[in-house]
Amino acid sequence: MTAPIIVSALFGEADFHYLDGLRRAHFPPARNQLRAHLTMFHHLPPSVVDELKARLQGEARAPAPPAQIELLMSLGHGVALRVHSPELADVRARLAENFAPLLIPQDKAGWRPHVTIQNKAKPAEARALLDQLSVNFKSRPLAIAGLAAWYYRGGPWEPIAAYRFGNGHPMKPPPPFIPG
Repeated sequence: MTAPIIVSALFGEADFHYLDGLRRAHFPPARNQLRAHLTMFHHLPPSVVDELKARLQGEARAPAPPAQIELLMSLGHGVALRVHSPELADVRARLAENFAPLLIPQDKAGWRPHVTIQNKAKPAEARALLDQLSVNFKSRPLAIAGLAAWYYRGGPWEPIAAYRFGNGHPMKPPPPFIPG
């Protein structure tokens, strides 16, 4: 059975553990099916899988794009960390241009790169977490290690391929889901 494809950026190991730790600490456990991630596209058709893999690998031959965790964002029912990376935004723009006729409205809209650490919470809980995290928040560098494609089958994501920045070599992404 075919499934839509999600594209994400992959974090360096230390940053992945930091962000995933925040997500595990603050995302409602019964609703948390995924590890920390940075989604670049929410839905590409499975028919583009081979071309997408080739394009991701080509983009990953470039040096890793510098990135910064810039600020905290309110999601209304959650909290996210806003990511700033003009070079990663350029990668996304090139991919969006290539797949433009196939993009869903969500992926056609402007990209606001972020890592969700809490969602599907009550607004008061989200506001309290935002206030709590704001006390000691400082912008910090974020290592972007690679690019990955995943099948979305209604729950945890299924890995398709991942490529390391700097050489385009295949890499193993972190497990995409939280085991039961």
